[in-house]
Amino acid sequence: MLLRVAINVRDIHLHKLMMSKFVYPFLCLVFFSANLKAELPVQLVSVYQSNIDVSDYLISEKFDGVRAIWKDGKLLTKNGNPIHAPDWFIQALPDVWLDGELWSKRQDFEFVASTVLSKKSDTQAWRKVQYKVFDMPNYQSPFVDRAKAYTELLNALNVDFIQPIEQFTLRDNDALSEMLKRYSNAGAEGLILHRKEAKFASGRSDNLLKLKPYQEAKAKVKAYLPGKGKYLGMIGAIEVAWYSVELEQEVRFKIGSGLTDDERRYPPEIGSLIRFKYHGLTKNKIPRFASYIGLVRPQ
Repeated sequence: MLLRVAINVRDIHLHKLMMSKFVYPFLCLVFFSANLKAELPVQLVSVYQSNIDVSDYLISEKFDGVRAIWKDGKLLTKNGNPIHAPDWFIQALPDVWLDGELWSKRQDFEFVASTVLSKKSDTQAWRKVQYKVFDMPNYQSPFVDRAKAYTELLNALNVDFIQPIEQFTLRDNDALSEMLKRYSNAGAEGLILHRKEAKFASGRSDNLLKLKPYQEAKAKVKAYLPGKGKYLGMIGAIEVAWYSVELEQEVRFKIGSGLTDDERRYPPEIGSLIRFKYHGLTKNKIPRFASYIGLVRPQ
């Protein structure tokens, strides 16, 4: 009995020692790191509504790239993940807080994502990447002043791959619709509206809005439908599950439009999340003219 008690006391002592010298500091480090990542201040985009006063906003092109925040000497995604840019790219960035998109050209998101989200930087690929800056955040100045400040700073910096995004003022929704049509026809993803007098605030609000020529949503791949005719031996469509807010339930429907021949041969995996665009809802509350865009973007 005495021997068993001694062993138990020793085991308890060793357990406490391990917790104090190894496990506890490690748990603290993990917890501290997670908090650091979660606390990255990021202003998030809401969807444009037609009841706003357009003249209260500055408008710019929405660049289809990877969101990148430059802060305290680190280039991060909006979720706080490190972006492994080449040294020459990092060294060219000014010593100020910037927010923008890593971008190459219109309708080239796959290339940008594979380049800038890789853990090993490809110098030749990065030579095609630009940092399109749309804010120089601080907590004191309204956006109209911040936009002027980042434009002046980056123009003076004169680095060809670090560019200020141009901001416009429009009088009303009709002018906004015309601008959206012009940019969309040229291959742009859409427009961004940023309230002129808004001070920087982390999170989502109507101070920062996106406007696209279509609605966009996410759905989960549930099944494949075989192709016919020229698509024989490939998939003809994917069956997806999408949560309808109006119906308060999951809705299943098919998406065949938007898939390339390669995507029909090697479709997104069952269970994966995809992005699709649509133009309103049918009378049965199913997305109208749903078209495949791609897999949900990594952050």
